[in-house]
Amino acid sequence: MIMSPTTNLSLSILLLLSLTASSSDISILFDFITNLTNTQTLNWDTIPPPLCVGNFSNWTAVLCRDGHISGLQLESMSLSGPINAPVLAPLNLFSLSLANNSFSGPFPADINKLTRLRRLFLSHNNFSGSIPDKAFNGMTALKEVHLANNGFVGKIPSSLIRVQQLSNLSFQNNQFEGKIPDFWQEGLLANFSNNRLRGAIPDVLSYEDASMFSGNLGLCGHPLSPCPKIWYRKTAFIAAASAAAAIALISILLLLWRRRRTRPLRYQKSVNQFKNEATKTENINAIHNKTEDQGKIQFVRSGRERFELEDLLKAAAEVLGSGSFGSSYKALLLTGKPYVVRRFKQMSNVGKEDFYYHMKKLGRVTHPNLLPLVAFYYNKEEKLLISDFVENGSLASHLHGKRKPDQPGLDWPTRLRIVKGVARGLAHLYAEFPSLALPHGHLKSSNVLLDGAFEAVVSDYALTPVINRDHAREFMVAHKSPESMQSDRVTRKTDVWSLGILILEVLTGRFPANYLRSGRGPGADLATWVNSVVREEWTGEVFDKEMGLGRSCEGQMLRLLKIGMCCCEPSVDKRWGMDEAAARIEELKEREGDEDYSSYASEGEGYSSASRAVTDDDFSFSKAS
Repeated sequence: MIMSPTTNLSLSILLLLSLTASSSDISILFDFITNLTNTQTLNWDTIPPPLCVGNFSNWTAVLCRDGHISGLQLESMSLSGPINAPVLAPLNLFSLSLANNSFSGPFPADINKLTRLRRLFLSHNNFSGSIPDKAFNGMTALKEVHLANNGFVGKIPSSLIRVQQLSNLSFQNNQFEGKIPDFWQEGLLANFSNNRLRGAIPDVLSYEDASMFSGNLGLCGHPLSPCPKIWYRKTAFIAAASAAAAIALISILLLLWRRRRTRPLRYQKSVNQFKNEATKTENINAIHNKTEDQGKIQFVRSGRERFELEDLLKAAAEVLGSGSFGSSYKALLLTGKPYVVRRFKQMSNVGKEDFYYHMKKLGRVTHPNLLPLVAFYYNKEEKLLISDFVENGSLASHLHGKRKPDQPGLDWPTRLRIVKGVARGLAHLYAEFPSLALPHGHLKSSNVLLDGAFEAVVSDYALTPVINRDHAREFMVAHKSPESMQSDRVTRKTDVWSLGILILEVLTGRFPANYLRSGRGPGADLATWVNSVVREEWTGEVFDKEMGLGRSCEGQMLRLLKIGMCCCEPSVDKRWGMDEAAARIEELKEREGDEDYSSYASEGEGYSSASRAVTDDDFSFSKAS
């Protein structure tokens, strides 16, 4: 046990520096806790052989990932003393938790030196004082900030607004005052209850439960009582302006492909008010400098409604989002039919003839679980792909987005049905494109749409032949696979890996880190996390509680988990093919009782090293309830 931080820790450091490969990391850890009190509960006086082994740590409170320190979980240890956060910067920690201790004084200084930190937990301490407004500047990877049950005062730092991936805030039971910043991050979950906040609740938080804002006498707006009339008018004006700007934006973008000067568009009066401002932007200047193309919309399916580019320009437009390939818009034609128009800028690696050929080939693909391409528009610099609008949005939005209070999550039968639909769609793509290395190439939850019956409709498939190679390597999901990351190659089994990640995402409700890595460096993925959890016999903790953990469906959920892990096998030779993966998924039922599956876990080579720990006998549901 650590009896004297000054003497014993110094001796340990000297020993570790000479005997371990991770001496610099260990030295950093000791530097961090040197001035802390009550560290005797740590086992850091022993010499680890080494500290991190894969995703496992030989030291208490140290989290490991791929053989490196990924986080510190110094919780509930009665720790106190000065927090030297900058000393941890070389470790590139993903998470830091000092929750439920006895820390006091101001917010830790220079904590934004931890630029790769994703999760910060400081709840249930005795921190006090105001937090500097720039406290979170530069923390671009930050997702969660937990400061609940402290004594913080002053305004909520506006630097959090600039954190793009922010998804969870716990600021309750403090004395924060002033207005809630104008958060814009979709899907943000936040608890501001029991503070001294006032003003209107930001629109992006309006679907939170009212309890998240209770105990603040000055807050107003949904889900609390309406704001005074003057605030309401201001909010309504801003909302109307935003909507008009969105419509103006789509009109500006579509002007890029206009073949000739047309008569003024019949937009609402509010749009015209913003048009003058829009023409001053850099985008419109670029548009004027482009050479107008003389092409027309090319339809690839018979028996479909025909329209011209001018009809799209007249359509009511809504910006749906912007992805790694380009922007997407919903266009409602005067006929009442909605379409999705996707704008691609990274398709200049093929000529017009080859592009036309591939688009027409895509137009012949017909399957209920594949989004049909309706038409396309070709321009040398940019292209438009037009498809049907799918009303229930993406699978990603249902798994990770913010829901209304009365909107239920996806239950197990629905998730199983979605996975089966995805597998059927992929199997059809593999049959349609037997010579294509990546029949999909970009399979992820945001590219799985849900129709009115919550059936899966897969989109953005078979675009590899027309996507610029460098852009594909940077952003396409297939190039996040182990084989691409290690040797820059993809195979017919690469889409199977993407399917496996999707299955694990559906079962766990966790957003895969694979989707977020725009670079090509190594990093842990969802499969690594799942494998580490089941090896610790915490299998019940793997499953998303929102889908319902009834005893009658546990066996089938386990089977799907094993299928997902076999699909995620790092070794391409050991990984299942698409046919086998689709067949295994098709065998699954919503609940037990229809067939004997006891032999499923003992089918020899069917379960590879990635899931070797995942047999029925190894699973434990003792912590699931």
